[in-house]
Order: sequence, then C-alpha cells, then structure tokens
Amino acid sequence: MNTNTAIPSHIRQLERMVLAMPMARTLGLAFKRITAGEVEVEIPVQDSFTFRPGQLQATAVFAVADFAAVAAAGSLLPPGWINATVDATLKLVAPAQGALLRARGRVVSAGKLLTVCAADVYAVSAEGQETLCATLLGTARNIDTAAGNVPRA
Repeated sequence: MNTNTAIPSHIRQLERMVLAMPMARTLGLAFKRITAGEVEVEIPVQDSFTFRPGQLQATAVFAVADFAAVAAAGSLLPPGWINATVDATLKLVAPAQGALLRARGRVVSAGKLLTVCAADVYAVSAEGQETLCATLLGTARNIDTAAGNVPRA
C-alpha cells in the first residue's frame, strides 16, 4: 500500500491488524488502496486454492471479498474501535480464474453498532484484464475496545 505520511494512523493500524491475521497471510492478501469507506485488496491465484487448474474455489473468493468489505467498514471507525463480520452473502457471477483476484470494498451504510458493506471481486488476467466474478453484501459489528466490549471466542 502507499506509505504516504498523510495516511491517518488508525488507517495504518487497520492494515496492520488485517495483515496480522493468519488467513490474510495464507491468502497472500495485499492492500492496494485504503481511503475512508473504500478498500482495494488483492490475492494471487494459488494452486492450493483451486478446484481445477487455474480456477479458485468459492472459499478464497468469499475470503477476499469479506476482507475488502469489512476493512472498508473498519476504515470509518474511530481509533480504538475494531469490527467483525456478522453476516455476509456472496453471489458468484463468473469463474474466478486468472493471475490474481482484486476486491474493491465499500461502505453502503455506516452506523454506530453495525455497518453494511459490500465488495466486488474481479478475476484479473496476466495482462491486467478484469472480469467481475463475485459480489458480496455484508454486515460488520463495530466494537469499542476501550469500553471492554471485545467479544470472546
């Protein structure tokens, strides 16, 4: 991601928190852009996530969409707050095949307790051609960690 010093510290913290998650590391998740209410992330197509050569299973598609949507929701939270997915629906519209997946997450409606968010996932060819392969609509629960409201596993 762009390391411009104008990026607020809580946005940098969001990126660090997401990339600290084992699933994000396993997927090879990379942030390409974070702005207030919008996030773009990518994952490489890895053979270990395919069900036939070059075509990703829905699990990886869902994961990149969820990370993008919920991170977009998290980008609007004040410092000291975190969020977590509480609901999501993924619609697959084309095969997820190519060199990488690019997900663009955005906030649909931000609230104090819940934020509705969405993401479109594109399969990107080696030549850079994007094909929409999925769309996700999700809900994130906003949690004030300073108030001791951190959910327990």
